[in-house]
Amino acid sequence: MDLKILLTVFITVFLAELGDKTQLATMLFAADSTTSKWTVFLGASLALILASAIGVVAGTVLSNYINERHLNYLAGIGFMVIGMWTLYRA
Repeated sequence: MDLKILLTVFITVFLAELGDKTQLATMLFAADSTTSKWTVFLGASLALILASAIGVVAGTVLSNYINERHLNYLAGIGFMVIGMWTLYRA
C-alpha cells in the first residue's frame, strides 16, 4: 500500500466532505433525540463507502477507455463548471 497516495486521498476527501450537504444531512439525523447515534454513524459510513466504491470502479473503467491525462483535464473542467455554477447561483 502506498502511504503517500492513502494520505493524499484521505485528506482530499476529508476536506471535500467537511460542511457539505452530506455532513449536514447526517447532523440533522443525529440531532433527533430518539435516533441511535451509532445507527446514524453506521448508515452514513456505509453510504460513503459505497459512494467511494462506485467512484473507484468508475475511475477504473473510464481509465481503460480514456487517457489518464484527459481524465484529469475532464475532472478539472468539471470542478470549474460546478464552482462557476455555484457562484452564479449565489
